Amino acid sequence: MRNTKFWWFLIGVMILLDVYVFQAVRLITLPASPRVRTFVHVTYWVVSAACLILLIILPYIKFSHDSWIARSTIFFTIIGVFFAKAIAAVFFLVDDIRRLIQWASLKLGWYTPALTDAATPGITRSAFLSWTGMVFGGSLFGTLLYGFGNKYRYQLNRVPVSFDNLPEAFKGLKIVHISDIHSGSFNDKKAVAKGVEKIMRENPDLILFTGDLVNNTADEMDEYREIFSQLSAPMGVYSILGNHDYGEYVKWHTPEEKAANLEALKKVHADMGWRLLMNEHVVLERGEDRIAILGVENWGAKANFPKYGKLKEAHAGTDVYPFKILMSHDPSHWDAEVRKEYTDIDLMLSGHTHGMQFGVELPGFKWSPVQYIYDQWAGLYDDGKQKLYVNRGYGFLAYPGRVGILPEITVLELG
Repeated sequence: MRNTKFWWFLIGVMILLDVYVFQAVRLITLPASPRVRTFVHVTYWVVSAACLILLIILPYIKFSHDSWIARSTIFFTIIGVFFAKAIAAVFFLVDDIRRLIQWASLKLGWYTPALTDAATPGITRSAFLSWTGMVFGGSLFGTLLYGFGNKYRYQLNRVPVSFDNLPEAFKGLKIVHISDIHSGSFNDKKAVAKGVEKIMRENPDLILFTGDLVNNTADEMDEYREIFSQLSAPMGVYSILGNHDYGEYVKWHTPEEKAANLEALKKVHADMGWRLLMNEHVVLERGEDRIAILGVENWGAKANFPKYGKLKEAHAGTDVYPFKILMSHDPSHWDAEVRKEYTDIDLMLSGHTHGMQFGVELPGFKWSPVQYIYDQWAGLYDDGKQKLYVNRGYGFLAYPGRVGILPEITVLELG
């Protein structure tokens, strides 16, 4: 993209945005001393120039895997500066439109103001809107910087879920649900290990992982295989594949190389003691009671995400079991197929969305831009007797941080 017309168009937009925002900077620094004004103006242009230069040369800089976080941090800091200015510019535009309307009204003789902005005591409307824009834009930039420190801040969510048809022996079953590890994004083994320790302190009966172990390649797990192999539970650790596990987002020299990578990733699951479910089911027993755990490969109804999942194959033979849990990476699978054709699936577990790693969660309220793409994007959902839980993700991808939507370890308690 760096050599395309679009790329240079984007650079041009950023320069125009810098010039436009600078007009507001000049306005709000008018009351300051000449020395302060000069310092602010020079600092503004030094930062703006640095962002543009870094954005242009960043694709040409070769980073090692270990410095991936550094590259992402630089990139998203630049993006944060850009969006902060864009949000501030909205307020400046409102003021410009207001002044344009006022100017046109004066020229047409529609009204004669009794007092102009310049003669009004206190802060002018233009200065007020400029300061407001700066505050909102600066707040966004500040939250993005703050989010860099949240990427390993694992949040434990305890979620009781009740079902009328759950066999008596399975009441009280404690399931730890994790998803979207994305090991290729990690750069702190100790922090990752603390999350695993937090899981094991829960003494779960069962651990279920719903896909995206890596970003692209199996070797991303080389440094973390030992850590995640510590996960264990009396009833087992079961896993499935997510869209990133197939190596779809990296260029392979041959189809055979891509296939070999997938086989290597399957072996990683086995080496860690995880039972990878590939469009199949397993039966869990407690006393005389039994339930079925179904696991499908990735199946997404959005964008061009792969549809490797074959729920028909995984479901075959499960009619005799009174309670079924489905592991399917992409929550769009629930509306597209599960709720329509498999109404006997009681609980579906997913991940995939990460809650976009950005949003707001308060008691009784949650919001993230990802909700405009996915109807079910974080937490518990239900439709009649069927329930879906979407995990917010253990790891992170692209943006090396989280704002408002923390990495999640879910503890489901069946009742």
